[in-house]
Amino acid sequence: MALLELKNVCFSYDKQSPVIKDVSFEVQKGEYVAVIGHNGSGKSTIARLINALLKPESGSITVDGFSACDKKSVFEIRKRVGVVFQNPDNQMVASIVEDDVAFGPENLGVPRDEIAKRIDFALDAVGMQDFRKSAPERLSGGQKQRIAIAGVLALAPKIIILDESTAMLDPAGRKDVLRVVKKLNKEQGVTVIAITHYMEEVISADRVIVINDGTIETIGTPKEIFAKAKRLKEIGLELPTASYLANKLIEKGFRLPADVLSDEDLEEALCKL
Repeated sequence: MALLELKNVCFSYDKQSPVIKDVSFEVQKGEYVAVIGHNGSGKSTIARLINALLKPESGSITVDGFSACDKKSVFEIRKRVGVVFQNPDNQMVASIVEDDVAFGPENLGVPRDEIAKRIDFALDAVGMQDFRKSAPERLSGGQKQRIAIAGVLALAPKIIILDESTAMLDPAGRKDVLRVVKKLNKEQGVTVIAITHYMEEVISADRVIVINDGTIETIGTPKEIFAKAKRLKEIGLELPTASYLANKLIEKGFRLPADVLSDEDLEEALCKL
């Protein structure tokens, strides 16, 4: 059984103009799934529906066997789904890093000894153990986002949703945070749903879900998705930079593979010319 399942989900904020229209997809345990779409396509609304911050008007959402449509299941769902939002400052609640990481487990009633273990695990996982006594406001944007991820990890969720969580970071900060998330996915088996408009962040995903005006445009591997460059452009999305450059070189007569995605792919292809 899928860890997460959405079936024919519909939602609107004003009860008139639907934001999410008949959306259905599954996410398996341990998957890394990217969700992409133009601004206003409904990506962040899907994140809030999965975490039971919003309730679908029709259709069903099931997380680890619990229905998001059942008020009695909301607490269990929020223990299983952690969301890292765009601005880490909005998730900081304490004046010391370790207290901030402890906040979630404390509210869940986790025993004190277990909270201490979770703080150590979470800070180790994101490489921020040396900053446990620091004040969050003294950290860089990338470091703050790592602490936000640590706070979610301390809840021991089965799914982490990154809701445009690298949008406010510089390129170095984005790479830093993504490196941490990929490690958690591969080494800890944490299921990741990454909502983003940075195409380079999509390359290492197992699958990509493309949202267009509240509906699913297509689902596939990164190579399958980026092979549809023309359609992506029509719905307001671009190729990763390496793919774009490779396509331009192909148009000029260079014999390059059509499935170049990353800088490494492009460098390897150019070396073979």
